[in-house]
Amino acid sequence: MARSYLRQAEERLKHAKEAFEDGNYPYTIRECQEAVELSLKAALRIVGIEPPKIHDVGPLLRKNSHLFPDWFKQNINRMATISRTLRREREVACMVTKNSY
Repeated sequence: MARSYLRQAEERLKHAKEAFEDGNYPYTIRECQEAVELSLKAALRIVGIEPPKIHDVGPLLRKNSHLFPDWFKQNINRMATISRTLRREREVACMVTKNSY
């Protein structure tokens, strides 16, 4: 399942790049947020944690940092911050997209 999440994350990044090149910035943010979310959920699955159905799993990463190797653990705060920021930006981007119709 973790590999599937990582493949999906790679696909989201591909779509994010295309959206960015087309100037579709709200969609770019959404795809980037989903790529981060899927990647972090894959990491949780690798250490045996079933990720909840929420967009920001940063707090769960921090809570379970002891389960990860040191190289990963050293970056958990940064990854959790990126996850939280993108979740917030996604909410704003979705509002912009909805209001433009």
